[in-house]
Amino acid sequence: MKIQEYIQILRRRGWIILLAAAITAASAFVFSELQTPVYRASVQVAIQLARPDLSLTQSAKQLLRSYAHMMLSENRAKQVIDALGLYMDPRDLKDNVKIAADDSIMTIKIEVDNTDGDVANDIANTWSQLLVQWRNEQNALQDKQDRVFAEIIDPASYRLLRPKTKVNVAAGAALGLVLGAVVVFILEWLEAGVIHDPSIIESETGLTILGTIPPIQRQSSAR
Repeated sequence: MKIQEYIQILRRRGWIILLAAAITAASAFVFSELQTPVYRASVQVAIQLARPDLSLTQSAKQLLRSYAHMMLSENRAKQVIDALGLYMDPRDLKDNVKIAADDSIMTIKIEVDNTDGDVANDIANTWSQLLVQWRNEQNALQDKQDRVFAEIIDPASYRLLRPKTKVNVAAGAALGLVLGAVVVFILEWLEAGVIHDPSIIESETGLTILGTIPPIQRQSSAR
C-alpha cells in the first residue's frame, strides 16, 4: 500500500482508534480512582563495627542477612503493635513488611505498606528502633572491640505505592491505540475486495469508466 492509502484509511477510520484509546484511558482512570491508596514507608539502618577489622567486617556481612531475618518475625510484629497500640494481627502486619540487607553498604532497609502513610511511618520507625535496641542488648554481652552497632540513618518517610494513576492511564491509552488499530485492520481486510471509488479502477487498469449502475432503491409495499 502507498502512503497516501494509509493516510486515507486514517482519515476514514482514525476516529475508531482515538475512541478506543479514550475509552481504555478513561476506564484505567476510573479503576485507579476506585482503588484504596497504599503507601510505602521506608527507613534504613546502618550497621557499624566497633573497629575497622577485615575479619570482623566479613563476619558482619555474613550476619547481616541473619539480622534481617531475625527482625522479620511475628514476635517483632507483636512488639510493634503493642508499642503503637494498633489493632492488628501480627501475621497480617508481618505480611506487609519487608526487611532486606545490603552488605555492599552495610545497611538494613525496612519497608512497610499501609493504607495510612503516617501509620506506615510509625511502624517503620518503631521496627528500626527495635533493631537498634536488639543490637545494644547483644553488644552488652560482647567485648567492646567485637561490638556491632545499629544506627538509624534518617526517620522513615512514605510515598504512594499504588495506584499509579498516570501510569495506568498511559498504559490504558496505549492499549486502546493497539486495539483500535486492530479493529481498523480487520475492517479494512473485510472490505479489501469492495471498490468504493470508480477512480481506483481507472488508476489501476488505465481504462475509462463510461458509466456506473446506481444502487437499487427498495420501494415500500403499498398498504
